[in-house]
Amino acid sequence: MLHLTRRGALGAAAAAVAGGGARAQGSVLRIGVLSDMSGPYRDISGPNCVVTARQAVQDFGAAARGLAVEIVQADHQNKADVGVNIARQWFDQGVDAILEVNNSAIALAVTKLAQEKNKVHLNSGGASSDLTGPGCGPNMVHWTTDAWANAQSTGGALSKAGAKRWYCITADYAFGHSVQREVTRVVQAAGGQVVGSSVYPFPQTTDFSSFLVTAASLRPDVIALCNAGTDMINCVKQGQEFGLAGRKIRVAAMIGFISDVHAMGLPTAQGLTMTESYYWDLNDRSRALADRLKGKMINNRMVTSVQAQAYSCALHYLKAVAAIGLPEAKANGLAAVQAMKRLPTDDDAHGPGRVREDGRKIHPTYLMEAKAPAESRGEWDLLKLVATTPAEQAFRPLADGGCPFVKA
Repeated sequence: MLHLTRRGALGAAAAAVAGGGARAQGSVLRIGVLSDMSGPYRDISGPNCVVTARQAVQDFGAAARGLAVEIVQADHQNKADVGVNIARQWFDQGVDAILEVNNSAIALAVTKLAQEKNKVHLNSGGASSDLTGPGCGPNMVHWTTDAWANAQSTGGALSKAGAKRWYCITADYAFGHSVQREVTRVVQAAGGQVVGSSVYPFPQTTDFSSFLVTAASLRPDVIALCNAGTDMINCVKQGQEFGLAGRKIRVAAMIGFISDVHAMGLPTAQGLTMTESYYWDLNDRSRALADRLKGKMINNRMVTSVQAQAYSCALHYLKAVAAIGLPEAKANGLAAVQAMKRLPTDDDAHGPGRVREDGRKIHPTYLMEAKAPAESRGEWDLLKLVATTPAEQAFRPLADGGCPFVKA
């Protein structure tokens, strides 16, 4: 596997993951995993999305089908110019599809680039709902449980429980603003109000104390963290140090993952709610996927929902390529995406589902709560199911998205 740095990504060739590294370019399907390999979202997505993409190639049986698949990886460093330059170079050098892209600002730009180059954007990491709204594109599919779905589930549950006054701490880029917008929508619909917000520079902020103090001074019921990864973890830890729980102020992770709870530990995280699309111990199929990945995940991590989304998205893309044939898939990215929309989805990450006309992957979502320490039976036994949102209710209705290529 070739790990591409910012400099190396601009001139490096693809590295073989499965099958025929020496074959002619036209006979190999190339997928680039563009992710945060070293920053605040590394544990959520990062190198282990490469691992789950490889598992998708294996589970699809690419070698037995005579399909050579190569995967490259690169670190976008959460910088739009870096991410877009890598994506452009990859497309120009014969990469057929770009997977993951867990930074929404970069994801929106890659969506436009994929359409321009008639390639494929397999987004399994960017959480902005704009990806199937104003920023959607016909060459993109969106597998991520997005900001709309997270706000609808997590924000909706707390609002129904009586939380009326909210304060947002927001990462200053497309993803953070999208999350705050969706939280505001849900809170206002429930008769509440967002009494204020703090927008901070991303990704260079590590001290959130001033934001937390400002928020606490307004006496909200909930401080909504419109961020993710290390930033969200630091906010929860620092909020605990300030004694927010003692002031009856709840800190809500609007985007949270099992890796975050693991990093905080249950004494800190217990009671924290979050919406997930995949949890390893949810059912027999989710456990089967986790079992196949055991021993393969870097640092023996448990697969997160983002990494499971990368698996599911890559697997369905491979099925679409097989359906229309490799030559057509390589020559026409739009045709590959259209095949993904025609074919029903079904895998061990999400079970049966579909890809909607605007590229939105439809599956159930799950409101999870971090267990109390006494409830846990092991290192990764961290979450319990609170509620399930059925697939057709989990995501924003097609008519409300404003996707420009979808007919009214």
